[in-house]
Amino acid sequence: MVVDVFMALILVTDDSAFQRKIISSVLEDGGYELVEASNGREALILAGEKKPDLILLDLLMPDMDGFQFMKAAHKKGIETPVVVLTSDIQNTTRDMCLKLGASGFVNKPVEKSKLIPVIDEVLSGRGR
Repeated sequence: MVVDVFMALILVTDDSAFQRKIISSVLEDGGYELVEASNGREALILAGEKKPDLILLDLLMPDMDGFQFMKAAHKKGIETPVVVLTSDIQNTTRDMCLKLGASGFVNKPVEKSKLIPVIDEVLSGRGR
């Protein structure tokens, strides 16, 4: 499935309001539409309601972390591509995320020059 990146709806999931603001600013400048969630539980609800084209997902969050979100989303049949945002990208973490269906990874702190190409790649169907 190829998505028009300029019309794509992206769900930004991060418990840090500061990180969400930075990421949202980058996405808005890039012409993306967005919705924000402050934890995995909220993201799960929004993913079902809003049907985003892509989910940006922090791993370490209270209430429901990124790993728990990916497991729950799979059980609910949510097949939206997920790009993991993390400062912990050890091989074991990366392998676990891939096993849970992640389509891409971006290290924190998030930089526009690294985020946009990963988003475009995943949205165009070339991710993972």
